[in-house]
Amino acid sequence: MSAVMEEEIKYWTAQRKSALVLEIIQGKTTVTEASRQFDSTPAEIEEWVDQGKSGMESALRAKPEDVREQYERQLKDLQEAYGEAMLELRAGENLQSLLVKDET
Repeated sequence: MSAVMEEEIKYWTAQRKSALVLEIIQGKTTVTEASRQFDSTPAEIEEWVDQGKSGMESALRAKPEDVREQYERQLKDLQEAYGEAMLELRAGENLQSLLVKDET
């Protein structure tokens, strides 16, 4: 076990959980061994492993710059759509005011 895991564990921090999950993924220990050593249920440790894998997948999906570019592109598209909607609204108002003037 790593140095992070060597000390007596009073409560499980994210750092300790991730160190244990990494050791399980690397094959240095098993869920069963860890549950016995740390007096935890296998289900609890398996949940940490699942959460760790899910977190890894999320981290590897896209770089933060890619996500930022995507949001900026979406923001630009929304701003353009908003501008077009405002133009249509103003054109409609102008047409309505012209029609009202013609009726009088």
